[in-house]
Amino acid sequence: MILAVSLRTVPVLAQQVHEDEIVRRAKSRVDPEYPELARKMKLAGAVKIAVVVAPNGTVKDAHVVGGHPVLANAALAAARKWRFEPAPAESSGIIDFKFEPQ
Repeated sequence: MILAVSLRTVPVLAQQVHEDEIVRRAKSRVDPEYPELARKMKLAGAVKIAVVVAPNGTVKDAHVVGGHPVLANAALAAARKWRFEPAPAESSGIIDFKFEPQ
């Protein structure tokens, strides 16, 4: 079971806005599937996925930047399916996925 999915911009510096931050909203979010192994282990945790969003709003690139390896592939697969509002240029940021067993 996933408790929360949040999108935050990169880098995380108090009140600073940088050109490489995601400044557009997610139009569609896909929650990751809680892996069966993680369920058996009653594993909880967060996974951070760095994404590059193309001008058309699709995720052009995504990679894991932190989190438990058992949860990472599920979060990565979900992040690649997210869609954002169109923009004139690429943007990048971090998606935080939080997992908690039922």
